[in-house]
Amino acid sequence: MKSTNRKSPPAADAPVASEADVMKMLDLLKGSTSVELKLTLPDTNIRPAIQRLGFDPVEAEPRQCYFFDTKDLDLQRAGLVVRARRIQGGAGDSAIKLRPVDPAAVDPELRRSPAFKIELDAMPGGHVCSASFKGVCSGEDVRSVAEGSALLSTLFSKDQRAFFAEHAPEGIDLDSLVPLGPTFLLRVKEQPKKYDRRVTVELWLYPDGSRIFEISTKAQPREAFQAAAEFRAFIKSCGIPIVAVDSMKTRTALEYFSKEPQDA
Repeated sequence: MKSTNRKSPPAADAPVASEADVMKMLDLLKGSTSVELKLTLPDTNIRPAIQRLGFDPVEAEPRQCYFFDTKDLDLQRAGLVVRARRIQGGAGDSAIKLRPVDPAAVDPELRRSPAFKIELDAMPGGHVCSASFKGVCSGEDVRSVAEGSALLSTLFSKDQRAFFAEHAPEGIDLDSLVPLGPTFLLRVKEQPKKYDRRVTVELWLYPDGSRIFEISTKAQPREAFQAAAEFRAFIKSCGIPIVAVDSMKTRTALEYFSKEPQDA
């Protein structure tokens, strides 16, 4: 496989949310079940950020993340994400996500499932609300699907498959999708000494040598704005710049692997 030196997009000063953005977020929060606050760093800031956060990289949990789509990324254009992960120790999970969504338009029956959630992701420069249906499988199940010895649909529950069928473009079913990946990543989840919430850091490593580093924490919708202020203060106390970086983990993986031969 040919290696490239893809550079991270230039960092920009994080814009202040406009009044219209704040009002939109308030509206979305009313129907959300959780909030995730995220910060993505430019490649050049990754090493100092790891040092300043004080997390032990030796404790990082390795994972493999597979996405599934058509060769032309029809699901991506429809706002649908199909994902499965292999987790250290033999565990695994699956998810079908739809974004963006209007929480008010979501079927109330879906909300009754503990595997279904509506989450508002907020990051410097923007926000997006997504609905996701999660499932549990084994790492070996995911591997079998990726190697072609099992059908993709076997990784998903009946409710997950119904959610996919409702939102997928016409004529596309789960078992017609191709595996894109895996992307290797390292994940650490800890509670810093000087911060009251657990913080997750993920380092996504792409085959061309590029990386995406994300810092995140979660909160309840009712405390979203206070949590955002506290998270911002924590990040600043670590000497980490708060910038708007256009690097989405899912999109980067889909676009990379859709252009690469699967035997590379």
